[in-house]
Amino acid sequence: MSSSAYEDVADHLSRVLKGADAGAWTDLDGHVRGVIRWGDHVPAPGAWLSAAPGRRPTDLELTLALCGPDGRTREAALPYVTHTPALLPLLVIRCADWAGPVRERARELLRAELPGLSPEELAAVAAVVLREARRLRGEPAYDLLTARLSEAPTADVLYLCAAEDRAARRLAHRVTVDRALLSPARLAVIAATDPDVVVQDLCADAAIAAAGDTVDETVLAPLLGSRTGRVRAAGVTALRRTGRAAEAEPFLYDRSALVRACARWTLRQTGTDPLPLYRAACAAGDRTPDFAAVGLGECGDRATDAPALWALIAHERPRVRAGAVAGLRLLDAVRLQRLAPLLDDSSPRVVREAAKALAPWADHFPADALSLVRDDAPDDAPADAGADAVADAPDRAPGGVTAPEPRPWTLRVLRLVRWGNRSRSAST
Repeated sequence: MSSSAYEDVADHLSRVLKGADAGAWTDLDGHVRGVIRWGDHVPAPGAWLSAAPGRRPTDLELTLALCGPDGRTREAALPYVTHTPALLPLLVIRCADWAGPVRERARELLRAELPGLSPEELAAVAAVVLREARRLRGEPAYDLLTARLSEAPTADVLYLCAAEDRAARRLAHRVTVDRALLSPARLAVIAATDPDVVVQDLCADAAIAAAGDTVDETVLAPLLGSRTGRVRAAGVTALRRTGRAAEAEPFLYDRSALVRACARWTLRQTGTDPLPLYRAACAAGDRTPDFAAVGLGECGDRATDAPALWALIAHERPRVRAGAVAGLRLLDAVRLQRLAPLLDDSSPRVVREAAKALAPWADHFPADALSLVRDDAPDDAPADAGADAVADAPDRAPGGVTAPEPRPWTLRVLRLVRWGNRSRSAST
């Protein structure tokens, strides 16, 4: 192999050893094999095995031998990995080798090495094992890892719970739950703070299950206070088994649709109908919770509750206005002419909800309708004579705040509404 090829592999190996992810080891394996196959083969990888029996190879020499295309060389180099813990991920890769003798020898060595690994080495090996498990012949190494974790010291498993590799963290948390290594209160804290949704669900369910009918504040407080809706929903559902279902009422107005649904279910289990609570909240004026309107739309009646939602589209708080629009959409009570002005609302949140609600009307306009408005007209050009008066920007927005200038695309939409109204009037 030429010196340039050696330098290329050495540089690649150096980057991997500095802490690359599990996939980098697989890339290194393929890269080395390609360099050896298509590069200069002098000296041959593994020549050190016969040239100086018993000599400990360098990391580069061992990597070339472990990843080379010759199966006998790979098999002969495997025992040397046990003296070089940094290259143990390559031992894992060889556990799924296409050559049977290499696979069997690698699996024997991995089984022997796993119990003696430090927490840091175990984390590095676990990340590669979990990635290789998706490959053909990768399951035996996974079985060896899970068997080891089922009896590993608690400190090793908890260290793996904080590993950088996401798959390793998930496996470690599953083992933690299966072995009951943590208290329900600690599991609840992990559910509320971990950024991984899989870990959140796993630990939230485990915390509630482990606490049983004795779920207390140490479990409920982290769950109900979590920033993640799925975790809050688990806590709200758990309120029923503690006899505290009435405490689910504030969560009827949660920003998460899942939490709101769980709160309604919890209240109904104890005979409380959430619908009157929503109606009262939406009639509270300035004290209306931000997401009460959308909650009313999720469980209300169109004939009875649509008027209350229409009244809220002029509310001073954007979240309430947006919730009212969403509630009207859920009740199938949207009216094109009344909702179109909200496309020029000062809040992007309200504009998004209005656009979503008006989407079913998009095909009511002919394809060339935009030709009614000149594309080259300046932004400050006056509205066409046929435009609806609502297209003109009001001097003041609800709440006394100065309204922004209408967006050109909004004017076009409003003119289309007027054009559609005239067309229907002419046809009748």
